[in-house]
Amino acid sequence: MEKMKFVLVGCGRIATLHVAGYRDREDAELWGVYDKNPQAAKRFAAEHGIPKVYDSYEAVLADPAVTGVELLVPHHLHCELTVAACRAKKHVSVQKPMALNLAECDEMIAAAKENGVVLKVFENFVHYPPYLLLKDLIARGEIGEIRGVRYKMCNASLYSENIPGADARAKHTDASKDDCPRTGWKVDPSSWLWRLNGSLCGGGPVVFDDGYHKFSLFLDLVGGVEKVCAWIDETPALPGIMQDVPAVIMWKYADKKVYGVWDVTAAPDLYVKGKYYTCDERMEVTGTRGVLWLTRCTAEMLDTVAPVVLYRDGKLTEFWDVPSDWQDAFIHSTKDFIESIRDGREPVLTGERGREVLAFALAAMASSEQKKEIYLTGQEDRKKQKRRGVLSIFGKKQA
Repeated sequence: MEKMKFVLVGCGRIATLHVAGYRDREDAELWGVYDKNPQAAKRFAAEHGIPKVYDSYEAVLADPAVTGVELLVPHHLHCELTVAACRAKKHVSVQKPMALNLAECDEMIAAAKENGVVLKVFENFVHYPPYLLLKDLIARGEIGEIRGVRYKMCNASLYSENIPGADARAKHTDASKDDCPRTGWKVDPSSWLWRLNGSLCGGGPVVFDDGYHKFSLFLDLVGGVEKVCAWIDETPALPGIMQDVPAVIMWKYADKKVYGVWDVTAAPDLYVKGKYYTCDERMEVTGTRGVLWLTRCTAEMLDTVAPVVLYRDGKLTEFWDVPSDWQDAFIHSTKDFIESIRDGREPVLTGERGREVLAFALAAMASSEQKKEIYLTGQEDRKKQKRRGVLSIFGKKQA
């Protein structure tokens, strides 16, 4: 069997987690990369043994050997690059969030259908092995019928390499570097500053951008949402630059008396151990007969507690025998993309489901802005902002 050939478009920090899903496969290979920074693309290809480096996106799409592309680019480029790939008959995996608004989603979905290609929204949380175990336990009736969902998320910053100047930021605390060694992976500021620019990101970096992971989980777990009520505040991410946190998002699922709550916080002096982003995330699902906890996703604050814990009939059961590294979720999501093409089936997060997730996120933002609950049926689409340069977040014009 000739291997399907895939190209990563964008070689930023997250691209490293997309490589592992192609290793040791007989049906697919990571054939090439493209980045607007040629040197970054060459370094990435050399580091990961990728044979081909393209000098333009047009060259990627013109190559008849290419089966599909993974778009790891800023959100404002998702629609344009997806439509171009579909028209070139290339299958597409596009990073979350799918697009800036629902109209762009519709354009992307139509382009995929018209050209007979797969459109997958790449979202790793719904492929995270502990979450899949939690879903399986629910399907087996371990907690009865779901009655409520709670999700806790906290971005921790103490000695975190996610933001430059880990040591300088910790000077005003009494935490010891011996007790709290540097944690998280280093992230180039150029790969995240644009996320603070609403015209490029589409919304805030926490609730809208990272939040797409969580909105995907909430829909995947129970089903469609009827209405949303949210409070989204802001605090400095850097001096003079704001992020959309703290926040509380509440929602009611459609056609059932089941509600969910997502609590979002940031704690600059909190230490959280993790290989990737130092963000602690926990989910609690209450059923008519029991309760399930998912104790981690991205980081490892509760590393002495099992990834999944079940309470039922007065007893706690811990499930340790499940892979829980964040990268495992990326491997499974990449596998879903490859096999949806190979087997002629839909991916887990189709364009249509990706649109539904985006509608959920946009409703939360609209609820906070308009100070009222928002019904998803008939909701007004969000207008795109006039595009501004990255440096505009500092109150300057981009050269």
